[in-house]
Amino acid sequence: MPALPGLRRYLAGLALLGVLTALSVLLQAEGLATLLTGGGLSVVLVAAVAARFLLSWGHGVLSGRVAASARAFLRRRLLSSTSDRAGVVATQVTRGVDATDSYLTGYLPALVVSVVVPVAVIVRLFATDLASALVVVVTLPLIPVFAILIGKHAQASAQWELLTKLGGHFLDVVRGLGTLKVFGRAAEQAATVRSMASAHADATMKTLRVAFLSALVLELVATLSVALVAVPIGFRLLSGGLAARPALLILLLTPEAYLPLRAAGAKFHAAAEGLTALREALSVPVVAAASGARCRRRGAPSLVLERVSVSYDGVPALSEVDLSVPAGSRVALVGPSGSGKSTVLAVLMGFVTPSSGRVLVDGVDLRSLSTADWLADVAWVPQRPTLFRGTLASNIALGASADVPAAARAAALDAVAAGLPDGLDTPVGELGEVLSAGQRQRVGLARALARTSAGLVLLDEPTARLDSRTESAVLSATRRLLPDRTAVLVAHRPAMVALADRVIELRDGRVCTGVRV
Repeated sequence: MPALPGLRRYLAGLALLGVLTALSVLLQAEGLATLLTGGGLSVVLVAAVAARFLLSWGHGVLSGRVAASARAFLRRRLLSSTSDRAGVVATQVTRGVDATDSYLTGYLPALVVSVVVPVAVIVRLFATDLASALVVVVTLPLIPVFAILIGKHAQASAQWELLTKLGGHFLDVVRGLGTLKVFGRAAEQAATVRSMASAHADATMKTLRVAFLSALVLELVATLSVALVAVPIGFRLLSGGLAARPALLILLLTPEAYLPLRAAGAKFHAAAEGLTALREALSVPVVAAASGARCRRRGAPSLVLERVSVSYDGVPALSEVDLSVPAGSRVALVGPSGSGKSTVLAVLMGFVTPSSGRVLVDGVDLRSLSTADWLADVAWVPQRPTLFRGTLASNIALGASADVPAAARAAALDAVAAGLPDGLDTPVGELGEVLSAGQRQRVGLARALARTSAGLVLLDEPTARLDSRTESAVLSATRRLLPDRTAVLVAHRPAMVALADRVIELRDGRVCTGVRV
């Protein structure tokens, strides 16, 4: 929670509004007691009623602004996370972030008011009638106690966990639907999705049942507690042991002591899912720029990996890797699948932080560089370039100012664009429906070619799963990309290895040998 920007200022604002709300409650009770005992309508009563209205409006404005700022912050954090679970992140960015509203704008303000107002009311009751104040002091803790006892049976965390699993699995199924149909596994996956959806629905209904039970119990406890004060006050008033105005003041203030706690308890269950989503969003690892980052010169950089080790969930991916890549050289990484080649590229981009060792860029520790500035000087071509909703041209430029037609020609995409209805302005969609696998790979190369200022090129086997004719076109475009740049290539095929000056073999996360080609 401390990572949420503006949280302390928000709590301070809520505390101030809570104090003013408590003051207006006391003044309103005083004014109503005076009015009902024949004292007439007072300015204090009118001011108190107006103040409660304005304070309620102020709560809404403050909470709304903070919630909007928090949603934007959480979405930026989730979208910059290093998680590879696209479906889970998509659920968190949409449903999860929106669910935090109920916590930030509902439960948190009610919680602050439930701390301030009852204390002010009890102090005023002690000054008016000791017996009534003691009854309130004894019965008031019953509301949070019962709320906690019932809340332990709520399954908001399990409900949110089931929802994220359902969202992630559903997205994976949709993405792989073609493959599932080919292998006849679509029906089984549809049954799995139905089973997960049913489990989520059951968890939601259980949470709703607990929420309704909680509201009933809290209302019952509050009503009985008020009755324990009201009945003796009535008898004392009839016997003449208490004046009318103090009696009315006590009857008006007693419900105000229980009301904030009832409201907070009722809003807790609605906010529980949002609180769980908020905690998950704040706990995701993100790629952050180092403080005091230093800028480095443009051009082909030299790279040095010094005893770099990386582990995923305790499983080593790299073990004390030493590697030197001089400026302007081209190094190919070879080895069996799972040997750590792609992890080396992830470390060089700063996406993965080594558990030990360091990476030097022109003699400067990579962790001391600004992530944004460093990635601006890197051209990366993955095995499967990700396409976004938009035109072919926008997918090549990626929002940067670039000579898109020149990059398309260099990547042999101009002929492909000529065959599309609107050329480079043809919408391609998120999955690149109008493009073949080889054409999508050339889009990735065109992106790299468009980054003319990038001094480092990272290629993660861009010719994988391509036929020989398409591979030839991709290799031709790759050759145009490499001159005057430092390049690290993950290669399996001999044609890719031939582009390198030096070959480094990795096995089980370790460097085996280096051979000059």
